[in-house]
Amino acid sequence: MAGYRKLGRTSSQRKALLRNQVTDLLYNGKIVTTEAKAKEIRKIAEGIIALGIKECNNYDTIKVTAKVARKDKDGKRVKEVVDGKKVTVYDEVEKEIKKDQPSRLHARRQMQKVLFKVTETPSGVQGRRRDTKTVDVVSKVLDEIGPKYAESNHNGGYTRIVKIGQRKGDAAMEVLIELV
Repeated sequence: MAGYRKLGRTSSQRKALLRNQVTDLLYNGKIVTTEAKAKEIRKIAEGIIALGIKECNNYDTIKVTAKVARKDKDGKRVKEVVDGKKVTVYDEVEKEIKKDQPSRLHARRQMQKVLFKVTETPSGVQGRRRDTKTVDVVSKVLDEIGPKYAESNHNGGYTRIVKIGQRKGDAAMEVLIELV
């Protein structure tokens, strides 16, 4: 017996499908799909969440000084004239940043093998590139999802599959898979 479902696809198509759906599940919290796909998604997602829980607090906080462009009330950079040229004015700011320890960095790279970055567009400006922003799902797993499950005493079972009913076209069982 095979260790996984083939889902009627070639290996590259299957891998891309599962990567997309796991990314969507972790980004949105729930997705609707078929029962067979949901069972495969669950395996991958639970492993990623377990890795996120294990490494969620494994970082050092470091203070750094950074040059940041000074901005006016409209959010535009302030410029000064120096030697006949317009030059942006910079301020030095102290920031605290998280520096991953080696095991967390390894976990982050393992998750990046599976998860994609999600491009988020505001609802009013569909089709424009300017107002989009990229969301790193790996950071979301490490900073939000991992600590949420680390507080509760979970030993697996981070996802729930709820049967919805049969799909109209091919009568495949549709399910809702969600994070618990």
